[in-house]
Amino acid sequence: MKRFAVLVGLLSLGTPAFCEVTHRIQANVQLTVDGASSVASRIPSTYSVSGSNVVVGSGNNASFGGLTAGSATASPTLTAGSYDINVDGNSFAFSESFLQGDPIATLNAGSTVSTTTGNVASIPAYGVTTTFSGGVKGSLAGGVSSLNGGTISSLVAGNGGTTAIGQITSELSVR
Repeated sequence: MKRFAVLVGLLSLGTPAFCEVTHRIQANVQLTVDGASSVASRIPSTYSVSGSNVVVGSGNNASFGGLTAGSATASPTLTAGSYDINVDGNSFAFSESFLQGDPIATLNAGSTVSTTTGNVASIPAYGVTTTFSGGVKGSLAGGVSSLNGGTISSLVAGNGGTTAIGQITSELSVR
């Protein structure tokens, strides 16, 4: 009887444990084709003059150089100055610089976007321009299969400006 009591005692210590086990497999494919874009910045008109032992010339048209006011579609232009040496026979230094700025283009002037591909065919000719031509789908493709626990059945790279990302996530939780 003692042996039976010991056996029952040992069996009661090893009671079965109940838990919830969940295994989840998820497959994802993301395909992206970049859009065309362009960023253009106009360069301003600039004028500078400096020197020593130099004065504005004499006469009715004597003036410092400068810029015109420009207009709604034209950038400012140069107004020439008239300069003379202040003290003859002394050393002098003179520097003058002018940069003609970009004209003011009308809205969408120069930009042509293809309605079939979305690519920018031409852009305004400004002083600083950065252009991204955009992607072309080409053979870009991807697929997900529910067979074999969720797998990526295909992932094919496209042409330039495309992205293909495949991801498989496996999650095991025990509660």
